[in-house]
Amino acid sequence: MGRTATVATCALNQWALDFDGNLARILKSIEIAKYKGARYRLGPELEICGYGCSDHYYESDTLLHSFEVLAKLLESPATQDIICDVGMPVMCRNVRYNCRVIFLNKKILLIRPKMILANTGNYRELRWFTPWNRARFVEEYFLPRMIQEVTGQETVPFGDAVLATKDTCLGSEICEELWAPNSPHIEMGLDGVEIFTNSSGSHHVLRKAHTRVNVVNSATAKNGGIYVLANQKGCDGDRLYYDGCAMISMNGDTIAQGSQFSLNDVEVLVATLDLEDVRSYRAEISCRNLEASKVNSYPRIKVNFALSCSDDICVPTCEPIQWRYHSPEEEICLGPACWLWDYLRRSNQAGFLLPLSGGIDSSATACIVYSMCRQVCLAVKNGNQGVLADVRRIVNDETYTPEDSQEFCGHIFTTCYMASENSSQDTYNRAKLLAEQIGSYHINLNLDVAVKAIVGIFSMVMGRSPQFRVYGGSSRENLALQNVQARIRMVLAYLFAQLSHWARGMPGGLLVLGSANVDESLHGYLTKYDCSSADINPIGGISKTDLRSFIQYFMENFQLTALRSIISAPPTAELEPLADGQVSQTDEEDMGMTYTELSVYGKLRKMAKAGPYTMFCKLINMWKEICTPREVASKVKHFFRMYSINRHKMTTLTPAYHAENYSPEDNRFDLRPFLYNSTWSWQFRSIDKQVSNLESKEGKPVLEDVD
Repeated sequence: MGRTATVATCALNQWALDFDGNLARILKSIEIAKYKGARYRLGPELEICGYGCSDHYYESDTLLHSFEVLAKLLESPATQDIICDVGMPVMCRNVRYNCRVIFLNKKILLIRPKMILANTGNYRELRWFTPWNRARFVEEYFLPRMIQEVTGQETVPFGDAVLATKDTCLGSEICEELWAPNSPHIEMGLDGVEIFTNSSGSHHVLRKAHTRVNVVNSATAKNGGIYVLANQKGCDGDRLYYDGCAMISMNGDTIAQGSQFSLNDVEVLVATLDLEDVRSYRAEISCRNLEASKVNSYPRIKVNFALSCSDDICVPTCEPIQWRYHSPEEEICLGPACWLWDYLRRSNQAGFLLPLSGGIDSSATACIVYSMCRQVCLAVKNGNQGVLADVRRIVNDETYTPEDSQEFCGHIFTTCYMASENSSQDTYNRAKLLAEQIGSYHINLNLDVAVKAIVGIFSMVMGRSPQFRVYGGSSRENLALQNVQARIRMVLAYLFAQLSHWARGMPGGLLVLGSANVDESLHGYLTKYDCSSADINPIGGISKTDLRSFIQYFMENFQLTALRSIISAPPTAELEPLADGQVSQTDEEDMGMTYTELSVYGKLRKMAKAGPYTMFCKLINMWKEICTPREVASKVKHFFRMYSINRHKMTTLTPAYHAENYSPEDNRFDLRPFLYNSTWSWQFRSIDKQVSNLESKEGKPVLEDVD
């Protein structure tokens, strides 16, 4: 009868410009899809060259090598008797497009260019590509000779069309097109397209997965149909972690769910679905059918192939499932851990070094590395030969098999407690106990001799010796003495990263991990070129509030009792002298605001696009139960002063895992000046006027200025 279609989608851990590896992973996904009975296979966006090529898209080499890989795919026996849908850049009439190339049995059926480009947040597609603006229009594309020799075709259709097989009709969307108000699937569905496909390059953000799932399911709930989504996974060379979640949906229900975090480079989902379920679902939606009678038709590319078998009456079909979401704490546990693993294995380094202070931030970073070790051991236990090969290469032992996460942690993770005369015994004990419990190779050192040497050089040259504030020094002296300690820690971290394995008789160097959270970066509460300066930072996009919740989760689920005292201790830099052996300095007192307040400021500044005046207007309502307008004004002004004074630090911020939409990361996500007029004179006067107006209405005496 021909009513059940078997389709496959996948999540691939592609790597920008790794044409050999990308080809191998694509071929493996096609082989798995065919083995599972699929007649159509969808891959991620730009999977041939890798999504994150950035300005390499300008290079003719990228286009050339993409076509060379396409030729290999067309020639491969693995791609026969299955419709293959792959992503690559294509230049047409000297214009570069982000395309899907759909082929069957050495014949290209259609090259479908992306029509709506992603150009917000981390995405810059308009920098490299042009959208195809000719809806429902197809032209002839002249193939490169290397492809002509394989396919025997001189030209192929290029443009906005759909595929009509013997049994159904398929239409393509590419990533951003799903999220647009006028998504192509709407009118494609009205024109009789039954299977929608979407190849994505969608990265992880905390608490985002449900949004993606809801958008996909709602696409088929309103209009009926089958929606097949593929996505990239892993770190393909920058700050983003693409989080998989390949899925198949039908008539508003999830049919198949892929993993969000995994060390498997290739993951394939296959589902068998009854096309008659789509037709009967649509039949009773009268408003949909009325609109369908008026829609302009898409060009149809006829395909002499079916996604179903002629005799499939006994073929079982897949039933709806309930999507299983990770909690934010689980996302922090797994996402950055997978990102670290990709970075480690692809950088050819021997492990990580972390300055471990015994505070929440560095402890959270240590826990994420430990989580990575757990994921590696689990993958090896489950038979992942690729992970095992990477492990053996990293530890330089062809016979080694990681079985215990603590033991493996000792091979690839070095922690270092860098004490000074201002460090407390409590933080020393907390760092030592946590290192013991996760199994890292732990170093204790004291940097006082280096600090005194550096300050001594200054005193010898300038003839004056700076003092801490508690000993009568000025604020400038106090800050300078703190910064010397912090910066020496960075120098020592890199020294030990380069030479500690050498000293232990082991090969290779270590990547230095940073541990500044997103709120500290937003405020600028860090020393430029201190321990926040590292090779990479797995928590740089995560808020202090979420890190505290993560530490609590990790303590409860992995029996790390050392975390109990860490989570209860007040955050402190430990850069000022102790008072009777106890810490006298705390982060929130230094900053003049709480971490909870910082998260609010960050979300309003970035996500709500609020300047000083708009932020004040929003907060006088949000905080009306706890603050007067004058107090709100003072808080807002203080935040913007500190933010603008310290914004220059974002230009040297360590590359960090992107996890929050209010990240101040200066590289491409949050583009702002780094030299501000920090008086904000006009903006602050606007706030003062509003405060005066509010106080006059309440009958309070009006003051001229708000500090």
